[in-house]
Amino acid sequence: MHPWEASYPPGCRWDAPIETGTLTALLDRAAAEHGGKAALVYRERSVSFLALRAMADRIAAGLIADGLQPGERVALYLPNTPWHPACFFGVLRAGGVVVHLSPLDAPRELLHKIEDSGAERLITVDFPTLLPNALRLLKEGGIARAYLARDAEWGGARAPAQPDFLPIPLAEPLKDWPGLGEDNLALLQYTGGTTGGPKGAMLTHRNLTAAVSIYRAWRDAETPPPGSQRVLGVLPLFHIYALSAVFLRHLADGNTLYLYPRFEVEQAVGEIERHGITNFPGVPTMWIAILNMAGVGLRDLSSLQQCSSGGAPMPFEVQQRLEHLLSCRIGGGWGMTETAPAGARLTPDGPRRPGVIGLPLPGVELRVVAMDDPDRALLPGEHGELAVRGPNVFVGYWKQPQAAGFRDGWFLTGDLGWMDERGYFTLVDRRKNMIISSGFNVYPAAIEQAVYEHPDVEECLVIGVPDAYRGQAAKAFVKLRDGAPVMTLDAMRGFLADRIGRHEMPAALELRSALPRSPAGKLLAARLREEEEAAQAANDKEMT
Repeated sequence: MHPWEASYPPGCRWDAPIETGTLTALLDRAAAEHGGKAALVYRERSVSFLALRAMADRIAAGLIADGLQPGERVALYLPNTPWHPACFFGVLRAGGVVVHLSPLDAPRELLHKIEDSGAERLITVDFPTLLPNALRLLKEGGIARAYLARDAEWGGARAPAQPDFLPIPLAEPLKDWPGLGEDNLALLQYTGGTTGGPKGAMLTHRNLTAAVSIYRAWRDAETPPPGSQRVLGVLPLFHIYALSAVFLRHLADGNTLYLYPRFEVEQAVGEIERHGITNFPGVPTMWIAILNMAGVGLRDLSSLQQCSSGGAPMPFEVQQRLEHLLSCRIGGGWGMTETAPAGARLTPDGPRRPGVIGLPLPGVELRVVAMDDPDRALLPGEHGELAVRGPNVFVGYWKQPQAAGFRDGWFLTGDLGWMDERGYFTLVDRRKNMIISSGFNVYPAAIEQAVYEHPDVEECLVIGVPDAYRGQAAKAFVKLRDGAPVMTLDAMRGFLADRIGRHEMPAALELRSALPRSPAGKLLAARLREEEEAAQAANDKEMT
């Protein structure tokens, strides 16, 4: 028996059966069970479960008629509109493999993903912000067939004709679809990379359906009945968190997803009030924006029953203030692209401390291993690297089998943390983020948690920078709240004096009007490290 099983909520079992299969079968089952109920609401227009399946089937038949072969990769360059889920399932029904492209990626990143994946077909929509990059992919990326969906079909503005693109192929559904098994590759989901470009995590139909089953197997006192939820869909569906933990999971549960192309704080709060949204999955930057929104304390957010944060650690101070504002616990846990992204889950009665990620979800095993010997599992309380295994864990990186850190079926996550006696796991930081200062291990996340306690701080990132005396030292990048006075390094160090150790104290502070973010809204320390390395290289060059 695992130590966390005794801490499970009543009626929830870690060894619950985890169902696996194909994603198309998941859609078929949802359509059969929920029929004419709204699966999606977009610009006040509803798309039923049956209508979503019908759209996907027509797209699948059209792709097959246009020559799509089983196993062929198809790039989706789509924001949150009904075209995304319809094309996602359409490609899979036709036997293809989805390659997710982010509408917020730079052209260089998009070209890398197209070249690396070998995708020769592209599906996009005629949003003005997407067309220039889509045209560049068509002309420079080796795309042979580029299809353009029309936003006007969903209430958007009618855009000019685009002769370089083909219309979305549609045809009558087939009686016999290409054979599809749960071990077939379903998705190439690219993980963020700082050198050599992002890597494509290979997720099978089994991985993704297992993740959905794992989420559905969890039940605690705050879990509402399936089919009763109205979910705010502002997280981007091209990101694994929104795709699996939000869209696919709620599709299987028969809940309705209110879909929006982007997160805008005023709109999000207004939609919660207007539609009586019960479930809001977000990322920390979204929650911080709501917390700092003028007059938010006077708005009616009482319909919210479940609020969760993922994609990045939630600053503990921010979480406490949010829960006071909303009178609702901010749930969450831990996961990653490579776990599709099921991993761990916070519990209503679990420990409340910075970095806690909760208990392993049903069917998922976690352990802490020594950083110098990943075959050696550590005891409760000992710090090391998290390793994970389960039916949701990916099968490797596309074209880079050596890059995946598997040891005897366990995937080495790169996250550092520890497990307590009750089986609750706590993260301290990413292994690649760790700073070694004067021989001490310094974790940027611990410093960030302390900085967030300052009332004038809105956002913070900490990275390691070269230090002639200590080898490395911490540098804090801070965005202050509007109207806050300028903060000095001495003032920050004084504030932190009784909150962190002397070896953790930042040696430098840089105030910024904005901090770098990923397409999903996650703050990017890696981008700051790249900037610092480039500045250091330029400085070294000047001195030679």
